[in-house]
Amino acid sequence: MQAVEKISLANNWITGIFLFLFLSIVLLKLLDSKRLKESFFTFFNLSFLEDEDTEPTNFFDPFQIVIFFFSIVVLSLLTHKIIVFKIVNFQNTFSTFLQVFIALLIYFLSKRILEYFLSLLFLIKKGIHFFLTSKYNYLYSLSFLTYVALIINEYAAINELYIFYFTGFLFVTRFIFFAIRNKKLIFNKLFYFILYICTFEIAPLFVLSKLMF
Repeated sequence: MQAVEKISLANNWITGIFLFLFLSIVLLKLLDSKRLKESFFTFFNLSFLEDEDTEPTNFFDPFQIVIFFFSIVVLSLLTHKIIVFKIVNFQNTFSTFLQVFIALLIYFLSKRILEYFLSLLFLIKKGIHFFLTSKYNYLYSLSFLTYVALIINEYAAINELYIFYFTGFLFVTRFIFFAIRNKKLIFNKLFYFILYICTFEIAPLFVLSKLMF
């Protein structure tokens, strides 16, 4: 009984984060319920983002800031859970979660800043807008679905492996949908696309995984 109580107390921080994420969704709904609905259903909407001439969304828009941090927290929870699962001596505490969160926050912020400045440097800001917008909207949709999966895993005693397989499937699906949406740009700029994948997706994740593991 005491062991169960200790586990319950140790996991209180996870409940606090789930509550924080829920309040973030409430705030997103208050800021723009239509954009929240579009973000959530991106995975299921085949006609999403068909117009490549849509105006760029300001990253400093309150809605964008909240949904960006929501996604980072969700991905940090998932990453932390994977690390705890794989590494026996890795402690499942708020402080270790915070380390993962800071690492992912620095990674995603640095990537967004570099993407923006490189698009200006190569004078392709307009052409790459649709590419980046679709990528991040699929990421936000994936984060909402992952949030639901993490809650189910935490409180319904679902095997963690099923959650990992499910989120892995979501990431693969995201890449496929993303490639389909941007096939014209990818084929026209194949060299730059491969360079982008290696520079901004594979290399940083490799360095991050080495630092974490």
